[in-house]
Amino acid sequence: MPVSKLPFLRTEKDGSVIVDIHVMPNAPQTQIQGLHDNALRVRLKAPPVDGKANLALQAWLAKALGIPRAAIELVRGDTARRKQLRVAARYVAAADWERLTPPEAG
Repeated sequence: MPVSKLPFLRTEKDGSVIVDIHVMPNAPQTQIQGLHDNALRVRLKAPPVDGKANLALQAWLAKALGIPRAAIELVRGDTARRKQLRVAARYVAAADWERLTPPEAG
C-alpha cells in the first residue's frame, strides 16, 4: 500500500515518513480507534505520566509496522494529545503500513 493513500502519513524530502497521531491515553488496551482531524486516533493503554505514553506509543508503532523501535522518533507533541512521529527513511519500505489502516477505512 502506498504511503500517500493514508491521510495521516506524509513523506518528507529525505524519504522519512511523518505519522500524525491523536492519542487517547489510559485505555484498557492499545488499539486503533479510527481517524480524528486526519490523524490516526489511537487508544493507548499507558498513562500520560513522565513520558510513559510517548514511549509506549513509539513501541506500539514500531511493533505495528514491524520495524525496530529505534527507527521511530517523536518530533512534535511531547505533552499534547496530537503527536507527530518520524519513521526513518531506511525503514519506510520495510514497514507494514496496512496495519495502520483504521477500521472504517479498511
